[in-house]
Parts: sequence; structure tokens; C-alpha cells
Amino acid sequence: MENKDTIILLVDDEADILEFLGYNLAKEGFQILKARNGQKALELALVHKPHLILLDIMMPGLDGIETCNQLRMIPGMQNSLIVFLTARGEDYSQIAGFEAGADDYVTKPVKPKVLISRIQALLRRYRAIPELSEKIITKEFIVDQVRYMVIKQDEEIILARKEFEILQLLVSKPGKVFTREDIFTRVWGENVIVGDRTIDVHIRRIREKVGTDHIRTIKGVGYKYEEE
Repeated sequence: MENKDTIILLVDDEADILEFLGYNLAKEGFQILKARNGQKALELALVHKPHLILLDIMMPGLDGIETCNQLRMIPGMQNSLIVFLTARGEDYSQIAGFEAGADDYVTKPVKPKVLISRIQALLRRYRAIPELSEKIITKEFIVDQVRYMVIKQDEEIILARKEFEILQLLVSKPGKVFTREDIFTRVWGENVIVGDRTIDVHIRRIREKVGTDHIRTIKGVGYKYEEE
């Protein structure tokens, strides 16, 4: 997939920022969609299924966090990349963003070269995802790697993208302990820093949504999935 085939949705309530971002990304050959609010972003995402969404956190009405949560619930959007734009330097913005299902964040004011570099790095990971045809079958449920969902007792369970990737990693090798560093690197990438609380929240949500108590916490180390 080349830049010309890649759809990027820009979401910000400030028209000049949309214009600035759209201009610089269009120069790189990307297809650009724009939305001034979260509701419009959801409408465009539902129709166009963008590969990447650049999403402002601080917006009136439906803010970026809630917009991200709702985007992840759209069928076919679990695998899309979401990058938050934030003018705040506090850890809260970054943690809240990752917990909502974001893949990365970029701070304002945005530097075009830095932004394009981050986007290209994320897209390389996206394009490198192989076409999976197999399913991981456990005694509890099936992890459908093509449709990005969990099937348990004929019920289809949709997880946020990062939640799915963590579960997929854990069940790929039952009994193996994955350290926090392993999970961070494999799910978020080497250049993204998230706190321990972020991964704890994701694990808790996986347990609740899937209804499993087979994900074990190895205190001070990480997590593993046990069949028995």
C-alpha cells in the first residue's frame, strides 16, 4: 500500500490546523479527509474506514478521548491507527489517550517533518501486518486474527485494538511469561512510552470483556495466559 492509497482523517476544531496538516500530508501523496468535530469524524470513519486518524484531544462537545472510544467500536476500525494531537504536556493526556486505544501522540505545535516521520513509521508497521488466515483456539475462546475479534460460546466479542493485540500475544504462547517490556515493545512499539497503569487497565478490560480468569499477573514481572 503506497501513500496514494492511504486515507488519513484529520480531526481538529481549529480550521487553520486542519489546513496546515492537510497541506503537508497531501504533499506526501496521502488521501486527506477533514472533520471539525468528533461527530463528523465518526460519520466519515464509518463510510471511508481511514487507515490513520490524527485526532485532537481537546475539542468541544465530543472530545478526542470519547471520539477514539467510539471509533474503536466501528466494525473494521479496530486495526486503524489513531494518533492524538495534544497541546498539553501532562502525563494524563498521554495515558488517557493510550487507554482509549490510541497508537501514538504528537504534541502541538506540530513540526511537519516530525509528524510525517512519525506517521511513516506507524504506517510501516501497519503495512507489515501479514494477511492472517488462522485462528488461535484455546479451551475458553477463539481468537480470530482476520476479523480482529474473540469468539466465545458463539458470541462475538469486539476488543479495542491494543486490547486485542495484548490478548493475541498472550495466547500465542500459553504459559509463557511476557514481561511488561515485551508487551510494550510488541504492542506499542519501541518509540512509544506508556506507564504501567496503562497496561494494567488494558489487562483489566480484557478480563472483563472476555470473561476470563486465565490471564495471570506475575507480580513485578508481567503477565501470562494459562490454559489450566
